[in-house]
Amino acid sequence: MIVLGIETSCDETAAAVASGDRARGQRILGEAVLSQIAEHKPFGGIVPEVAARAHLAHLDGLIRKAMADAHTGFGDLAAVAATGGPGLIGGVIVGVMTAKSIAAVHKVPFLAVNHLEGHALTARLTDDVAFPFLLLLVSGGHCQILVAEDVGRYRRWGTTLDDAAGECFDKVAKMLGLGYPGGPAIERAALDGDATRFKFARPMVGKPGCDFSFSGLKTAVRLAAEALPRGPFSARDVADIAASFQAAVVASVTNRMKNAIERFRNEYPEGRALVVSGGVAANTALRAGLQDIAATAGLDFIAPPLKLCTDNAAMIAWAGIERLRKGLMDPLDFKPRPRWPLDAHAAPAIGAGVKA
Repeated sequence: MIVLGIETSCDETAAAVASGDRARGQRILGEAVLSQIAEHKPFGGIVPEVAARAHLAHLDGLIRKAMADAHTGFGDLAAVAATGGPGLIGGVIVGVMTAKSIAAVHKVPFLAVNHLEGHALTARLTDDVAFPFLLLLVSGGHCQILVAEDVGRYRRWGTTLDDAAGECFDKVAKMLGLGYPGGPAIERAALDGDATRFKFARPMVGKPGCDFSFSGLKTAVRLAAEALPRGPFSARDVADIAASFQAAVVASVTNRMKNAIERFRNEYPEGRALVVSGGVAANTALRAGLQDIAATAGLDFIAPPLKLCTDNAAMIAWAGIERLRKGLMDPLDFKPRPRWPLDAHAAPAIGAGVKA
């Protein structure tokens, strides 16, 4: 079973070919990713129109490269999968229409993959994690705690009430003059910083439930930066603010996850794993904190390789394989979705920072 995956939901244009042949193992046969960091860096963030045009200009070439690297022809495909949402709608449309065209011409099934499910199922590609598992999905646009019960079946226990963690990293990095993307820049700066110098509050720590909030922390960082002497920030000031901010995020997220783990152990005693995915899952301090609380609870801690934490097409191809095995195919009149919650029964999320 070989599936072509296409990812265009944000600022990464990507194509990948994955195999679901159990006899030969779960494999990524070929992949190609084009980062748009250079295009968006002058603006300090992602410009949707710029992203969509870049997807349109480069996607065909990336598909050809991924197919060539996989030594695969279109006649070998069992299906074509593309991110159908959530995401920046212009980019999603580019990927969906390309996938539909390939599916129609070569008479193979079309699979519309929820971008969040792509992240959720990555751990099954890399580590063959069994259902159910507890999932922290944390990125620039999403911050959620879910239970993955099966392919296509998720329960959301927590979400951000305002900003996503990754968005907060980007905004703080911009305040400090560290540029875009913010996550890696903050982590690098924090390595030389004193995380105790600035006493930032730990949002939501000690409160019941599993929801997040980061807007107040972002404001606290801005006020701390404004209180420093006028002029360019010193390297020490930048490092200390970055380290203090990162420590506050880690403390907040791990506290929320402790609540989720307690509930998970009660409601899903057969569950064995805590999985973290999404771009912010690449942060080593966060990984270390989550690994500690998972070990304390007796859960396996699973974090995909760094290159599979950020947006990529291998996860879309793999999610396509998982859905194809379940017979979950989509018609060619599928409409791209800017919002698409994994848990359709969850209460509507609050806050502009939530894109699901």
